Amino acid sequence: MEAAALECPNSSSEKRYFPESLDSSDGDEEGILACEDLELNPFDGLPYSSRYYKLLKEREDLPIWKEKYSFMEKLLQSQIVIVSGDAKCGKSSQVPQWCAEYCLSIDYRHGGVVCTQVHKPTAVQLALRVADEMDVNIGHEVGYVIPFENCCTSETILRYCTDDMLQREMMSNPFLGSYGVIILDDIHERSIATDVLLGLLKDVLLARPELKLIINSSPHLINKLSSYYGNVPLIQVKNKHPVEAVYLSGAQKESFESILRLIFEIHHSGEKGDIVVFLACEQDIEKAYEIVCQEGSNLNPDLGELVVVPLYPKEKCALFKPNDETEKKCPVYQRRVVLTASSGESLICSNTVKFVIDVGVERRKVYNPRIRADSLVTQPISQSQAETRKQILSASPSGKLFCLYSEEFASRDMRPLKPAEMQEANLTSMVLFMKRVDIAGLGHCDFMNRPAPESLMQALEDLDYLAALDNDGNLSEFGIIMSEFPLDPQLSKSILASCEFDCVDEMLTIAAMVTAPNCFSHLPRGAEEAALSCWKTFLHPDGDHFTLINIYKAYQDMTLNAASEHCVEKWCHDYFLNCSALRTAEVIRAELLEIIKRIELPYTEPAFGSKENTLNIKKALLSGYFMQIARDVDGAGNYLMLTHKQVAQLHPLSCYSVARKMPEWVLFHKFSIANNNYIRTASEIAPELFMQLAPQYYFSNLPPSESKDILQQVMDHLSPISTSKKEQMCDKCPETTEQRCSVQ
Repeated sequence: MEAAALECPNSSSEKRYFPESLDSSDGDEEGILACEDLELNPFDGLPYSSRYYKLLKEREDLPIWKEKYSFMEKLLQSQIVIVSGDAKCGKSSQVPQWCAEYCLSIDYRHGGVVCTQVHKPTAVQLALRVADEMDVNIGHEVGYVIPFENCCTSETILRYCTDDMLQREMMSNPFLGSYGVIILDDIHERSIATDVLLGLLKDVLLARPELKLIINSSPHLINKLSSYYGNVPLIQVKNKHPVEAVYLSGAQKESFESILRLIFEIHHSGEKGDIVVFLACEQDIEKAYEIVCQEGSNLNPDLGELVVVPLYPKEKCALFKPNDETEKKCPVYQRRVVLTASSGESLICSNTVKFVIDVGVERRKVYNPRIRADSLVTQPISQSQAETRKQILSASPSGKLFCLYSEEFASRDMRPLKPAEMQEANLTSMVLFMKRVDIAGLGHCDFMNRPAPESLMQALEDLDYLAALDNDGNLSEFGIIMSEFPLDPQLSKSILASCEFDCVDEMLTIAAMVTAPNCFSHLPRGAEEAALSCWKTFLHPDGDHFTLINIYKAYQDMTLNAASEHCVEKWCHDYFLNCSALRTAEVIRAELLEIIKRIELPYTEPAFGSKENTLNIKKALLSGYFMQIARDVDGAGNYLMLTHKQVAQLHPLSCYSVARKMPEWVLFHKFSIANNNYIRTASEIAPELFMQLAPQYYFSNLPPSESKDILQQVMDHLSPISTSKKEQMCDKCPETTEQRCSVQ
């Protein structure tokens, strides 16, 4: 590419950025300052605002800024560039902007820039921050795409998106032709979607020599990346300030007491700065929140207010720096105590953090393909995670890390790298996606860490049971339609079955509610009875899935009739419901309805409340969740899974637990092996209905058990007429649906 001199900004709105223009010593500095007020933004053609120059000074102070010239040179010369840097070095915000400058310099001949993130809040916050730094409008030149939310236009130059959304885009655009530069950020998180993208993009790069791939990672993964991608250019960024780490070897056994003692010692010391506490799991966050709130209310007000912020990584929230207006309105000093858990590292976007407390362990969800269930396992975090938590303080010269474990524990018990999610999760959705892109010739994927063969076999078996595969093991037409929904394959199958059973409206509501965050608020201590009294108004005798429909309908009625948004929020607060989760469910449902319309699936008017509709909803649920059935084996609420010998209880908030009436057979949405083996979101089903709708070869493959014997007796007692109807229905469902539905 030819080089060009930097022109005076008022001479042309077609300003271009080249490596020569990146050296601040080149050109006439006085001339640039003289026309500064007239300098035009090359991305929108408008004059830069004063805020642009203020933020530019902050950007120039980032550790990565000194690497800009080197990065742009390597970007011009190579197809792949790896950027290694710790948290807070600026790679997630600056590298995408430099890539946008590169695309602008070649007139977007090969497309724009996309930057992936593992977490939704990070993608949104980075897009907002970068749009501000580039002095452009969010949603126009810079935007973001996260599940069920698209804040982009066809003219968006730089978009942030979650890795799973870019993966889904490959279903319709396999070679990602709308992008000239793809940035995979924070790949050390090792999510399934990021690992899949790393593998698939190898083939895409071969097919598109003009495409550039940038990989942002922590230093711990560089050796593995180098062997995976070969000898590619590397940019290494070091943070400015070393972080002091204090190891408290005896504190791990009494971590809660140690955490409380540290928080209040820091607060009494008078040193300013927020505190971030990394706990093992969400239950620990809730417990610590109650204790710190209770103890904090008794502190001397002269020390300032202690504001406790529970930050749940699974929910769409993140910690940001308080804006200037907020600080002006609050004359009393406020210290935030942020309680979070694993994966919360990337959600800390504030430079006001001066203290980090790390317990050094986490509760991980590990999937067992043999029993089709997750186990919650408490184990040490990895060394790379510990380092990431440490680097949260790298922007602060006086930051201090308190480790509630010894250095010996860190070197002996902590693994070097965080385990890849692909080796610990249910792979059914991933395999469905891989089968889908195989249609475009991208079926072979060279994974950085290959998944366990047992997990792959279980995923293929489940897709076969769900009729997503044909006799040759390829994706069936039914499977293609299932892959159109950004949902778990079982949930997609239930939605498709609801078209056959005339209950699409109700099934979309259920799908939205179980996909969104928990609609019930986290309860403070002492509020349990009041909350239960409120929730009883929504309980439905036919099961928790129906209760979710009641809650959503009540929320919709309130939204339609309320005078303002504040009234809706107050209603949710009064009924101990999570307003944000219900809004998310509303957005999810709207997108699912759009998909239904786009692929021309039949949609009937809602008939919720009738006996026929209730039966139809259960049929639709069973069509997808026949692998998640349990039986009360002793009449006391001890449920034995049909597929394995694990025993569980219904969740205390289940409508059956509240009514103290336990059904014999239930279909459930979620189950994890933990201290309390709770079945979540359960509804009663009749064994006769199960035998009519579950595939016969699935039933045959079930392990021997008393429950299977009972079901066999039920099948033996079914009349020949019922058996005939079952055969007609089984023959009719997939074929009729395939004839009716076409992917547009």
